[in-house]
Amino acid sequence: MRAASSSVHTWRVYRTFITAEWRWLILRNYRVDPDALAAYVPRGTELDLWQGETYVSLVGFMFLNTRVLGVPIPFHRNFEEINLRFYVKRVVDGETRRGVVFIKELVPKHVIAWVARRLYNENYSAAPMSHRIDNASGEFAYAWQSDGERFELSASTRGGPQSLSPGSHEEFIAEHFWGYVRQRDGGTVEYHVEHPSWRVWSAERHLFSGNTAALYGERFANVLSAKPDSVFVADGSEVSVSHGVRLRL
Repeated sequence: MRAASSSVHTWRVYRTFITAEWRWLILRNYRVDPDALAAYVPRGTELDLWQGETYVSLVGFMFLNTRVLGVPIPFHRNFEEINLRFYVKRVVDGETRRGVVFIKELVPKHVIAWVARRLYNENYSAAPMSHRIDNASGEFAYAWQSDGERFELSASTRGGPQSLSPGSHEEFIAEHFWGYVRQRDGGTVEYHVEHPSWRVWSAERHLFSGNTAALYGERFANVLSAKPDSVFVADGSEVSVSHGVRLRL
């Protein structure tokens, strides 16, 4: 598995908590004013830019074959997830850790949302969800309901997926191997994500529909209602997510 470089000390601290597969990721990416994200940036990190621009991504994917501490949880192994995220970085002893911060995450299982809130303080909610995946024809779609509103995120592709090009926009979006979570007391939890490099398709057709203000607030409504700067689909892979470790800041 490919991952960000780590010291021996890192691997002693960051023990595996969840293993799973993340598959058929639709990544819909928007440039955003960095001021819109300032309140969400965890202490000890800074915004990670690509060619001087700040991005948020609306992401839908399948969580498959999920195991917690190596144990499969009945009826909670396979499910959809939708998240809105942005990108940060943190320098540790000369190593740049490029990470993701989640603004809001949706899953169809109340237990999963509760565990994520409890253990990581992530902003998870539960909502009815469904998906349509047809890899042969290149059709991928996720749908969900929230507060009586219906939402859909979909993309169509053609041909086979391609390896990520070094230094590309797609590589920047897809290859962040750390997660950071603001805590209620102002502290920060850091966790490590390990997976091999993904292959991607550019989306020929794509759609995001629904009342964005109701789901994400007015701060992001105009951003998510605008034309995205890019949309692509990643094939995904097996992943390993570590326990969260509180930073000493």
